[in-house]
Formats: sequence, C-alpha cells, structure tokens
Amino acid sequence: MHIVIMVGQFLLAISILVGLHELGHLLFAKWFGMRVEKYFIGFPPKVFSFKWGETEYGLGAIPMGGFVKISGMVDESLDTAKMSGEPESWEFRSKPAWQRLLVMLGGIIFNVITGVAIFTMLTWHYGETYVPASEAKYGIVASEPAKAIGLQDYDKIISVNGQPIDRFYEVLTSEVLLGTKSYYTVERNGQQIRIDIPSDLAERLSEERFQKAFMLPAATFSVGQLRSGMPGEKAGLQVGDRITAINGTPIRFFNELQNKLKEVKGQKVNTAVTRSGVQLFLTIEITSDALIGFQPKLDLVEKKVEYSLVESLPRGWDAAMEVVFVNIKGLSKVFTGEVSAGNAFQGPVAMAQDLFGGVWDWQNFWRMTGLLSMALAFMNLLPIPALDGGHCVFLLYEMILRRKPSDKFLENAQKVGMVMLLSLMGFVIFNDIFKRIF
Repeated sequence: MHIVIMVGQFLLAISILVGLHELGHLLFAKWFGMRVEKYFIGFPPKVFSFKWGETEYGLGAIPMGGFVKISGMVDESLDTAKMSGEPESWEFRSKPAWQRLLVMLGGIIFNVITGVAIFTMLTWHYGETYVPASEAKYGIVASEPAKAIGLQDYDKIISVNGQPIDRFYEVLTSEVLLGTKSYYTVERNGQQIRIDIPSDLAERLSEERFQKAFMLPAATFSVGQLRSGMPGEKAGLQVGDRITAINGTPIRFFNELQNKLKEVKGQKVNTAVTRSGVQLFLTIEITSDALIGFQPKLDLVEKKVEYSLVESLPRGWDAAMEVVFVNIKGLSKVFTGEVSAGNAFQGPVAMAQDLFGGVWDWQNFWRMTGLLSMALAFMNLLPIPALDGGHCVFLLYEMILRRKPSDKFLENAQKVGMVMLLSLMGFVIFNDIFKRIF
C-alpha cells in the first residue's frame, strides 16, 4: 500500500500538471484561430478518446507526459507530410511569429499560474508554521556533513551571512545552500566563530539526503506516541514520561538519547524516568536498531502566522519564484562541476519517493505539486529544440532577423532535441535505480 500511495500521488500530480500545460498550448492556439487536431494526457497507446469540434481529446496509457497536435507545426510527432503544400489560414505556420510565440509559451504560462495559485492557496488555508530561531536556545545538533564543515553540536547560530535570523529554517535556505561565499557566525564556549560554507555543500547534502537533516535545534523532550509491541511499551513507558538517564548516563536532549542507544543496542538497560514529578526506574531491552519505540515530543514551541487571501498572493509568488531560482542555481552548479549530474537530476522513482512519500497528505501533495509545476515551467523554457524553449528560440530568431528557419532545419532540430531528451530521461531513470540498488 505504501508504494501504491507513493506512485499514485506522483502520477496524479504529473497528470494534472501535464494536462494544464497542454491546455495552455491548446487555448492560445484556438484563441489565434489555429486548428488543434489532438489534445492528449499521457502517451500512446490510446486508452480512450472523443472528438469535440475539430479536436480529438484523449487519454494515453503511459501517464508520464502529454501532447497537443497543432496543424502546420513541426513538433515531436515529426509528421511533416502536410508541410509541403501551401499554408492554410488555420495552420500554425501561417500565423504571425508573435502569435506562435505565445502559443509555445502557453504551457509555461499555465504552469506558472498553477504554481503561484497553489502556493497562494496553501498559504491562505494553512498559514505558515515555523520554529523561531530563539527556540534553538541550546544550540544545534549537527549532522556528519555539518560537522565536516566545522560545525559542532550545541553551537548557537548567531547569524547567516552577517544577518540575524528570525526562523530556524533560514540556516539552510537555497540562498545559503546554492550561494557563494556564504558563512555562519556561531557562538561556541562564549566565543563567536565564523564557519565558511563550502561551494560544494549542495553536493554533500545530495549524498546524505536519505540519512538525516543537516542541522536541527537541540531540544529537551518527553515520550510521545508509543509503538505497539516495542520495548518501551512492554517495559511500562508512558506518554509524557521524561527519560533522564540510561545506565547512569544523564540524558537531557533527544540527540543524547539517540547517541546513547547506539552504544547499548541489543542490551537491557536501566532507564531513569520522571513521571509527574516522580522518578522511576525501568528495565528496557533496546532493539538491535537502537530503538525503544516511541515518537519524541520535542520541547520546541512553533509559531503560526495566518494571512488573508490578498496577503497570501505575494507570498505565493515568492514561493513559486524560489523554485525557479533554485533550479537556475542548481543547474549552474552542475555546469561548473560543483554538483554532479547524478545528484542533481531526479527521475520519477526519486521524485515519487522523496517528494510525496507513502502517506497521503493533501497539504504535502499540493505543496509538491506546486513545486513540480514551477520546475516543469523552468525545464520547458530551456533552449532545447524538442522543448517549448527551443521553439521559442527559433521564433525569436525569426522575429529579430525577419527570416524564418526552413522546415527541414526545424525537423532536424526536433530530432536532435528528442535524442537529447530521451538520453537525459534514460540517464535519470538509470541513476534512480542504480542509487537505490547500490
């Protein structure tokens, strides 16, 4: 069921976004009087279709894309049989270049509108919940990649790039992760220390992303939900208990408990617990995975900010544009060699697992769908012949030089672009599978 939910969320999101993207092309084409022969969500073989007016609408069996076929246009179908005759008034090729440019941008425009609308509605409906930076009063818990750049457990983050932070997540925004010459100022043992952030931090975190967060606030804790049949429940641990020591070793923060449990995994330990102000001692047999079997309730007070619909719009726009910024910066780091292509590009397997997961959460589903919508808009704007961006380059060439590329040139460019796209798809799918097997 976990896999079914994960795949189902991913395919639903892709189908929605592809459908809206192709709808953008269709509506702009019809607005300018072009004949749209087909509008399909999914690739052949065809599952079903119906005809309404001049257009056949249908659903393909492979739900990883879609297409519209506009008369008189050299596209991925490479159907050039009708291009030898004189252009008809309702054909793509007979229309002014500016109209053809808007048709090619139609899908991207619709994806941007969709992304902004999703982030705006999420902000309006859910508001913003975050951990204030002041809650990290005990400092941070540093992961191995964080320690590798010089951070230590219980360092207190004073500022990022010289600017004080209000929200804890600001310690690792895209500007920090993908920027240049970024640095932390931390307080350690009463002294302020500068920690430079290496330009390849994104690469390091790509390799560690399935293991743990880069840094978290150090926090005291109590026992939250207990897992049935696990050692904690069997030993009599209760919700609300506070674990204060393991085999005499004092425990204050949750990361201290995790570290101690790794030392005693598979053993029975004497556990000091405070319950309603009374100290108790329980004997708990730690699993071989270093687990007791409970969800911690961290003593972190989250803050929630609510926005009106009007206030949510600029925040939705900023969130959507942030996705574009991240893609631009990430792609630039691939070209400069700071991030490997294998860690930068994700295929359908990685996206389904990393973005959506195996639990159906509508808030997360729409957030990830908004993210994918903006990523799809960005990727389609790249100047690759088989993508919308490639068509736009040729149209801008025509508009500037007043000279249209030949149909033969456009056909060959389309073929080259298709080879590039299929090669990239093959690479990311193979990369996904390889990383999960090895």
